[in-house]
Amino acid sequence: MPELPEITAYLEGLERTILGYTLEHARVRSPSLLRTWEPPLSATEGMRVTGLRRLGKRVVWAMEDDVFLVFHLMISGRFHWKKRGVPVPGKGAHAAFDFPDGTLLLTERATHKKASLHVVRGEDELVALDPGGLEVMDASLEAFREALLRENRTLKRALTDPRVLSGIGNAHSDEILLFAKLSPMQLTRNLSAEDMRRLYDVTRRSLVEWIERLRAEFGDAFPEKITAFHPAMAAHGKHGRPCAVCGAPIQRIRYADRETNYCAVCQTGGKVLADRGLSRLLGADWPRTLEELEDLKTR
Repeated sequence: MPELPEITAYLEGLERTILGYTLEHARVRSPSLLRTWEPPLSATEGMRVTGLRRLGKRVVWAMEDDVFLVFHLMISGRFHWKKRGVPVPGKGAHAAFDFPDGTLLLTERATHKKASLHVVRGEDELVALDPGGLEVMDASLEAFREALLRENRTLKRALTDPRVLSGIGNAHSDEILLFAKLSPMQLTRNLSAEDMRRLYDVTRRSLVEWIERLRAEFGDAFPEKITAFHPAMAAHGKHGRPCAVCGAPIQRIRYADRETNYCAVCQTGGKVLADRGLSRLLGADWPRTLEELEDLKTR
């Protein structure tokens, strides 16, 4: 799922391609994309894009007449800037938005389509779509602390809950926790003052570094290759590969269609965290340390 750094890359790409231009036509192939009916999407045809912003993990187009197009790309939704008038592909595509200089395609490579588009009128309706999470880049340490301590959650859940923090998801939470040297299963109210300060600093630094990394990577081109498994990530998607910090193999916890990646040496004091599926299967034989895990692999 595109998170704060990736959405920032999209917004900057959209600034270069559609900001200030008129939406000539909106061609929707997937009826499931549209989640609102008033005002109709067709009413935005002929309107100029007057602004772009992020709302949590959503991309917002501000249009004339106080209308907003609010896109949630979910896990695999992506934008692509193409030649004007390009057909909407029959597979894996939701819609095309035609502008004078090109067409923006919205695709989603997933069996179950979850990406959404809300068309709303007025700031009040726009704000109603905001889950309310804290904007970390604008927040003080005290505000960050208060947000995390509002409920006693695991750090993984707290970092990725859009009601707690805005714009952070599965991928960047793995990166943040690795470099903060904190277990994803650590409870927020068990953090020391030093832990909280380190988590705050690492969170802000990591997001800035990724924004700058993607800017350098895409340059003036539209960000076509946004991925949740960027090759430069140190933890996320790196299961079994050496930790960038200590060299130990990255571990994972899998749940449904998501996984958490972590380093047992850097984050959990050498303890291997229980994977829900495998730990049920292995029961008492579940390895508790890296040494036991390696021994299990050699049997």
